[in-house]
Order: sequence, then structure tokens, then C-alpha cells
Amino acid sequence: MVIATLRQKLFELLRADRPPTGYRPGVTLAHLRRNLGLATLQVNGFAFEIVERTESQLLMHVVMTEFLLQVPASAGGTGRFEVHHGGAIRRNGIRVRCRSGNPALGRELQARLQADDVLLQALMPLDFKRLRIELQDRQWSVRLEHMGGSEVVNRMPAFRRYIALSPVQREHLLATLAGLQRVLSTL
Repeated sequence: MVIATLRQKLFELLRADRPPTGYRPGVTLAHLRRNLGLATLQVNGFAFEIVERTESQLLMHVVMTEFLLQVPASAGGTGRFEVHHGGAIRRNGIRVRCRSGNPALGRELQARLQADDVLLQALMPLDFKRLRIELQDRQWSVRLEHMGGSEVVNRMPAFRRYIALSPVQREHLLATLAGLQRVLSTL
């Protein structure tokens, strides 16, 4: 009975759906909005959204922000793709990995990303952790998680640090979102 009680207490303590201790919803988003310097989340006539996501570790957590972009697709189909930089030491291109759906669509997506010089010039120096592109119900969904615009919160020793987007990364990020909107709207 004691072991069952301890197991239940441990489960409640480590529950995944519970926010981490010290998490302040919306604070990192407020820092990022000030950091971006935009009155609205619109650039060159297209709108995007920003959401927070937490990742818990032992005595700390990280609050990351994801930039979301929705683009109507010109054709149907489904697919989930991950975009990342190529090269082990130096970035030497963009690679698209097909996670599900039509592999030919993934090859076409990679060709279009490589062919758009403006997008490629913005995407290559961009320090992103994840870039996911999904096609479903004639709608492209882009989720871009940048290395900046996040907050590290440690409980022992207690500290909290916002990692800002540099002005150069800010410009690359906004140019990447605009380029992805342009490329995906024709695909």
C-alpha cells in the first residue's frame, strides 16, 4: 500500500500535462513581441501567430516560442515535412525530410525552397531549432521554432533568463516567413 501511494505521488509530481513550476504564461511572448518591435503580427501583408511551448527538465524548464503560418494550398494532398540545414560543420544547403505523405511532394518542396534565392538567403543564416511544414485539407501549416525568443528558468540556483532575437536574426526570421508564404502559396 505504501508503494502504491508513493507511485501515485510520483506520477502526480511528474505529470506531463501540468505546467512546470515557475512557468508564467504569456511572459515570454510579451518579451518576444517587444523584441520583434511589431505592432501587429503582420509582415508584407501576411499574418502569422506566435505560441509558447514549455519543455521541462529536472530542476529547470525552457519556454520556447513557435511562429505559426497558415497558407492556402493550390493543390490537395497530405504530408508532414521537416526542414533543416545540411552539412555537419558548415551549413551547405536546405534539406527536407518527408515524415509522412507523398515523398514526391517533399522533393518538390525542397526544389522550390532551393530555387527561391531570397528565401534561401534568409533561411541559411537563420538559427532555428525546428521547422515543420504540413499539408492537410488544402492548407499549408508552418511551425518555426527559433533558438532566440525563448526563456530559460532554473530553480536551483534560481534564475530566469530571456534569450533575445538579435536584430540580424529578426530580419532573417521575418524574411523567412515572407518567403515561405510566397513559395507555399504556389505549391
